[in-house]
Amino acid sequence: MSERNLHIGGPEVVLDDDQVTEFIAKRLADVDLDGRSVCVVVPDGTRSCPLPLLLSAVHGALTGRVTRLTVLIALGTHAPMGEQELAAHLGYQEGELEERYPGMSVLNHEWWEPEAFASLGTISADRVAELSDRLLRQEVDVRLNRAVVEHDAVLVVGPVFPHEVVGFSGGNKYFFPGVAGADIIDLSHWLGALITSAEIIGTRGITPVRALINEAAALIPTQRLALCVVAQSGTGALHAVTFGTPEEAWEAAAEVSAETHVRYLDAPVWRVLSIMPSKYEDIWTAAKGFYKLEPVVADGGEVVLYAPHVRRISEMHPEIEQIGYHCRDYFTKQWDKFKHLHWGVLAHSTHLRGAGTWDEEHGERCRVTVTLATGIPEDVVRAANLNYLDPSEVDVEAFRADPDTFVVPEAGEVLFRLR
Repeated sequence: MSERNLHIGGPEVVLDDDQVTEFIAKRLADVDLDGRSVCVVVPDGTRSCPLPLLLSAVHGALTGRVTRLTVLIALGTHAPMGEQELAAHLGYQEGELEERYPGMSVLNHEWWEPEAFASLGTISADRVAELSDRLLRQEVDVRLNRAVVEHDAVLVVGPVFPHEVVGFSGGNKYFFPGVAGADIIDLSHWLGALITSAEIIGTRGITPVRALINEAAALIPTQRLALCVVAQSGTGALHAVTFGTPEEAWEAAAEVSAETHVRYLDAPVWRVLSIMPSKYEDIWTAAKGFYKLEPVVADGGEVVLYAPHVRRISEMHPEIEQIGYHCRDYFTKQWDKFKHLHWGVLAHSTHLRGAGTWDEEHGERCRVTVTLATGIPEDVVRAANLNYLDPSEVDVEAFRADPDTFVVPEAGEVLFRLR
C-alpha cells in the first residue's frame, strides 16, 4: 500500500462525508481483521470531530467481519459520559445503541476502578531519564485499560490538535493518558510541566513526552492501528484523514494540524478574552483557553476565560482547589512539600498559571494574570490563586472594541503564536 493511499485531504481541503467513508472502508478492508475482535478507542466530548461519521464508517467496514466490536471512551481522568451524552456524542438515539450500531458495545474508561487495568510492564528509571532528556529518573508501571489487551486489535479514532503536554495530541496519546493508569499519566504530564506548556505546545516531531508515550505504547501486545483526523475547528468538518500505525497516522495528521490549527500574530496583545464553548464543563478542561493563548500575551498582560456555564474548577479532581494554581518553580523549588501529590494535578496547575518564578524572598511572580469569568464563586476562584471577574459584567462587544484586547470565540483548539 503506497503512503499516498494512507492519507487524504490537506490544510486547504475540506473533505465530504462520502470521501471520508470510502477512505475508511478501503483502508480497513486492507487489514486482516476477519474473525478477530477489535477495540475502538475514541475521544470523549471535550475533543471535537465528526465522531458519528467516523464511527459509522468504521462500524460499516467491520460489521460481519469481526467477532466483537467494543468502543472505549478515552476519558483520561475526565468525568464519565452518561447515556444521554454518549448518544449525542456517538450519533444514536438515547437507548437505541443496538439499533444504530448492531453488535457494538460502548464502555467508559473507568480510570477510578483498579480492576479496569492490566499491567503491561515497566519502563526503567534509566530509560525514563533517557527519554525525558534527564528531566526525570523514575521507574514507571505502565497500566492500561484491560479492554485494549483483551481484544485482538485496537483502532484509535480521533482528532489531532496542538497540545499543552505533548506538542500535538492524537495517536498513542489516546492510550496514554486516554485509557491509562495513574502512574504513567502523572509521569508524562509532570514531564510536560517541567518543559512548560508554552515551550512544548505545538512543537512538531517527537517531544520528550511523545517519546515516553510511544515507549509505553510499544508494550501493548495488541495490534495497534489508528485513524487520525484533522478537524476544522468550530465546524467539525475534516481537512484530512490519515491511517496506519498510531505513529504513522499521527505524524501525518500532526503536519496538517500544524498548518491549520496554528495562527500567528505580528505583535503581542495586552489582554485576551477566551470565549469557551459548552463542551468544556469545568476549568480542568476549559483551561485550554489559556494554554492556546499564553504565547501571544505581553508580559504583565491578562487572559480572561469567559465561561458562564462553568460552575466548578474540576469535576473529578477537587484537590486542585486546595493546591491552587501556581507556576512550575513554585512546586520544583518546594518539592518536598508537593511531591506526594498527584503529579498530573500539579501539572495542570502549572499549565493554567503559566510562566513565572518563585523564591523565598520574593514569593511567586507570574508573567500573566489569569482571570476567570465563570459561574464559580469568587471566593473559590481567589482561593485557587486566580483573578475573578463577574461574568455578568462581561460585554463581549466592548471587549472587541478595545484595541488592547484580542477576543477569541470558540477558544481551546487553535493555538496562537507570535511570528
